[in-house]
Amino acid sequence: MKCPFCGYVKDRVIDSREVEGGLLIRRRRMCLKCKKRYTTYEEIELKPLIVVKKDGRREKFNREKLFIGIQKACEKRPVSIEKIDKIVEDIETQLRQKYEDEVSSKEIGKFVIRKLKKIDKVAYIRFASVYQEFKDIDQFLEEIKKIGGENV
Repeated sequence: MKCPFCGYVKDRVIDSREVEGGLLIRRRRMCLKCKKRYTTYEEIELKPLIVVKKDGRREKFNREKLFIGIQKACEKRPVSIEKIDKIVEDIETQLRQKYEDEVSSKEIGKFVIRKLKKIDKVAYIRFASVYQEFKDIDQFLEEIKKIGGENV
């Protein structure tokens, strides 16, 4: 590791700690020349998961994009940011376990639908209306009737 202060290439690790649930390792280092301390982070490099969109385009899985979509559905609902973050984390974990290279956006939507249905029915309807592309009010009413009769 190159010292950010003097450029010397030898250092000593003073402390190492896991952060973000073990996904990152934080290391405190000290340069052996100038004796200044600095922090570095190591993270697991995962093979990118590719999302296949409805129109056939492919793009890298974007955790932030998933978070924003769920957050919009949960806007002005009693669902905390921490809960949304946990949902995103759970979905990403399940996707990486089930799919090695590619996953359709439709499959991701199914994961979100199942999670939202359990935590907030209004957020579920909001997300479902976009995901399932409701065309009119009758589709909304039909879905509301379905979940109204369920014990979630």
